[in-house]
Amino acid sequence: MVRTLLIRGMLVGFLAGLLVFGFAKVFGEPQVDHAIAFESAMDEAKAKADLEHGIHDIEEPELVSRKLQASYGLLTGVMVYSTAFGGLFALVFAYANGRMKSTDPRVVSILLAATGLIAVYVVPNIKYPANPPSVGNPDTIGMRTELYFIMMLISLLAMIAATAIQGRLRLQYSAWTATYIAAACYGLIVFATGELLPAVDEVPASFPADLLWNFRIDSLGMQIIMWASLGLGFGALTDYANRNQFGYRGRLENRATFH
Repeated sequence: MVRTLLIRGMLVGFLAGLLVFGFAKVFGEPQVDHAIAFESAMDEAKAKADLEHGIHDIEEPELVSRKLQASYGLLTGVMVYSTAFGGLFALVFAYANGRMKSTDPRVVSILLAATGLIAVYVVPNIKYPANPPSVGNPDTIGMRTELYFIMMLISLLAMIAATAIQGRLRLQYSAWTATYIAAACYGLIVFATGELLPAVDEVPASFPADLLWNFRIDSLGMQIIMWASLGLGFGALTDYANRNQFGYRGRLENRATFH
């Protein structure tokens, strides 16, 4: 059963990756090109100023061409990311299904996708929003990555704790009251974590605000497409498989009873 769900989740993740790639290619890549053009102009101005002061910088060779990055590189990264999340989504669904109040796999799948989008992307990006690849100090990439994953891990753990709290409180209070209290606990944990973690702001003051905004909106759009595809697609396929399975069993039982 889990193996079937895992394969189904990876398949849905693969299909979601195709949608995300199409969106990123049409909307996201132009923003990246504009950001790279801005960075190139800044580098040229710096190199010219250094040259005037007698400083000669050695230009490093481009390891991967921009054309390759925007095509096969983007496709590979998106497909691996979406397929992996599809498999993880299926494993979480296998655990949550039957433990949630709703028995409809479509409802369970949509709820998991919504909570996943919030915990994995929305909340961590409020603290550490997405920036174009050309923005930021290359020497701090490791630190920024660690801080982002710490925020994401805390957000996930807080979401799991909030879900457990909601389940316990539902025994004493109404479902809405339990949900409100659990959501408040989640918000308090992530807010406190965000306040404790150091801020990172490496966007140049001269960087175009509209370009930065469009890039972050496109980044959010990619995540919404992936999580919505997982929630809707996985739930629909699981519901369809369950109906066929139970329908087939029902027909067998009817035949056995008739004979």
